[in-house]
Amino acid sequence: METGLEDPSRMPEESSLRRTPQNVPYQNLPHLINADGQYLFCRYWKPTATPKALIFVSHGAAEHCGRYDELARMLTGLDLLVFAHDHVGHGQSEGERMVVSDFHVFVRDVLQHVDLMQKDHPGLPVFLLGHSMVSRPPGASQGAWLSSVLRPPTTEILAAKVLNLVLPNLSLGPIDSSVLSRNKAEVDVYNSDPLICRAGLKVCFGIQLLNAVARVERAVPKVTLPFLLLQGSADRLCDTKGAYLLMESAKSQDKTLKIYEGAYHMLHRELPEVTSSVIHEINMWVSQRTGAVAGARSPP
Repeated sequence: METGLEDPSRMPEESSLRRTPQNVPYQNLPHLINADGQYLFCRYWKPTATPKALIFVSHGAAEHCGRYDELARMLTGLDLLVFAHDHVGHGQSEGERMVVSDFHVFVRDVLQHVDLMQKDHPGLPVFLLGHSMVSRPPGASQGAWLSSVLRPPTTEILAAKVLNLVLPNLSLGPIDSSVLSRNKAEVDVYNSDPLICRAGLKVCFGIQLLNAVARVERAVPKVTLPFLLLQGSADRLCDTKGAYLLMESAKSQDKTLKIYEGAYHMLHRELPEVTSSVIHEINMWVSQRTGAVAGARSPP
């Protein structure tokens, strides 16, 4: 699958000096520079035909956008142009690992990337594919499909607020990979992925995450865009109440919630029957809203 490079005119000479946390020069990689001057690694999955829509993929905490390659390639089979970047402090992007002053930084960077792509592809609708760490859909988006929307349990919220007062840089430890998926093979892939952040979730990051969740919950009654929400009933990282809250409170006329009984957090990397269903649901949902023909071509 071809991965497009940013327009060289957007890459100042400084990119030849800046390197990823893995010590790869950014000039050799697709990237953008955010409002804080930080370099963000980007990925682009291009369809062979003229694209019918743009799809931005927003990855979850501690991971990176490369983990959505299979899903993105499926979407290119629907003649969709898929793009993504590693959030600040994640993957091959700059920034202290999993540290952010405010989750609005993630939103701001997404809006910047979307704006760049819309300038290159004017008139195309934009959709968001978000997993877990979704603050809010881009304002210009025409719809979203979300999996495992983050809403931490109440006990964890209270503990984080107390710790942030005295030990904001305390590490709460890395994410327990055993609760991500019932598919052991996928857990092994996660554990062996060198781009996964294993430094542990800091209390200060957790507080910013909780603040973002609170803002989203206050804004839910104003949500009107179409969305597909997928949630595992046994997800121990996200409280399923968040999914029901979004479904019940949003004013969207076009909204769908599907609960996968017994499934864990990473629905697109769950047991085969769950993952197949997730891909089918996304396939049908986006096909119906872009005029694409359901039944995406198999990834190369």
